[in-house]
Amino acid sequence: MTDPNPVADLRFYLQSARDALLWKLEGLSEYDVRRPLTPTGTNLLGLVKHAAGVELGYLGDAFGRPSGEPLPWLEEGAEPNADMWATADQSREDVVGLYRRAWAHADATIDALPLDTVGRVPWWPDGKDEVTLHHAVTRVIADTQRHAGHADILRELVDGAVGMRKDNVGVPSDDPAWWEDYRGRLERAAREAGRNATRDADRSADRSA
Repeated sequence: MTDPNPVADLRFYLQSARDALLWKLEGLSEYDVRRPLTPTGTNLLGLVKHAAGVELGYLGDAFGRPSGEPLPWLEEGAEPNADMWATADQSREDVVGLYRRAWAHADATIDALPLDTVGRVPWWPDGKDEVTLHHAVTRVIADTQRHAGHADILRELVDGAVGMRKDNVGVPSDDPAWWEDYRGRLERAAREAGRNATRDADRSADRSA
């Protein structure tokens, strides 16, 4: 058993989430990385843009370490949700480059400060704005992993590509026929459960009559 190293653990899971999020952009057109795929407009490049701002805020500004990166979409008076999509003149390279610079800035904060360092989150309410670095890193990991999960689903909707990460896709088969059969079994099970629920509700109503 090795000695616990919380900083190394945090850095590992944060980087894993970052890598997964960027991997979902690979091989897609400019249109496909940007197009909204849910009723609320969720899109792949927008998730990356949002994640960059989160890191620069929680692991930079909150600890008195501003990056100097201009983020007009996060300024007061900016359009709602402006950090969740890329405009036509914001290139993929610009957004990905910003995210990578955000990584470097956040990692420098993690390396420079003890985990029990207390910072202040500018957008939290006064008197409730203190946060430890440990909490801030954990919060960023949770947020990035959540959006990596969103990206998993979006990428599958675009071209059917799936997987947890480049070196470990984490799925049981790459055979389309296997997946068609699997999905069919799930559909049949769902329909049967729906029929059973309707039958049980009808029986309960009859007993109550």
